Amino acid sequence: MSRGALVVALLVAAPGIAAADANDLVLSRLAQPVDLGTGGTIFVPQNADFRSLASQLGVVLAPHMLTPADTLGFSGFQLTVDFSSTQIDSTAPYWRALQSSPDPRGTGGMAHGAGTQETVGFFVRKGMWFPVPAIEVGAGAVHLVNSRVWTGQFYTKLALHEGYHQFPLPSLAVRGGVSRMMNQNQLDLTVASLDATVSKHFGIGGTWRFDPYVGFNLLMIVPRSEVIDPTPNVDPLVMGNEMDATNSFVFKDQNNIYRNRFLVGMKFQYYIVQLTVEATFATAGTSIDDRPGVTDTCAPMSMTTNCDAKDAAAGQRTFSFSLGLDF
Repeated sequence: MSRGALVVALLVAAPGIAAADANDLVLSRLAQPVDLGTGGTIFVPQNADFRSLASQLGVVLAPHMLTPADTLGFSGFQLTVDFSSTQIDSTAPYWRALQSSPDPRGTGGMAHGAGTQETVGFFVRKGMWFPVPAIEVGAGAVHLVNSRVWTGQFYTKLALHEGYHQFPLPSLAVRGGVSRMMNQNQLDLTVASLDATVSKHFGIGGTWRFDPYVGFNLLMIVPRSEVIDPTPNVDPLVMGNEMDATNSFVFKDQNNIYRNRFLVGMKFQYYIVQLTVEATFATAGTSIDDRPGVTDTCAPMSMTTNCDAKDAAAGQRTFSFSLGLDF
């Protein structure tokens, strides 16, 4: 084998998973290092930062509607590719947890000023007649762009009133969904969704259909921390580094985070080709991790870790579109 061929082979064989992507999380950056004055350091987890980060990320990865209130019908079937761009408060201190943040231990956000997170999803939706008429189910996978994060998503929609398009009566539906994060070893994140939607169908020229819709959505975000190693480059098995193992920590379990979203959208369809566009607005986070009768344990030496952490996430806007085929 020539020297050039050997170099190429080594480059191909080099593991690519060692390098994290820009939107992967490094939650150790949300811990404050404190010098004990005896040559040791402890890392104090900042629970308020963790809660706010989970709140904004939960909105990014939450299920999107992208369908009017009318179901597909019991024989209907849909395949789509969905794209969403969600605003984040990139100057907030908790976004220093992104791999792309150039200020790991500082208080600033992302110096490059990226104020959005994008996702791409692939979905299958099917109309059903069982267990009751006017049921629609959907499932898919959503990828956070520039990361290794994927979510599995599932929803069930029940149309309380649909059809009657010849009358000035809107369709009404309720839907429950769930989004579950995967491929992330530092954060366990589940987002449950409950929404109500009103829409109205219009036919255009006997060939086009136009379905504008509005709705309200309640999100319940459930974040759980995995064990975090703040010094991954230090081997505790090496002599002299034995105490490094005690630096690992977890963010304490948080109460569920609740966010409200308002949405407006419209679906265009010609024959079997459909395009749906949607805009949502999530109000600012206000929930507090304060459980009556439960005494939270703070960090050693009475240093605050924001035990009763408040969600300081700012409001967020999301713009989405879905392109697919309705059969």
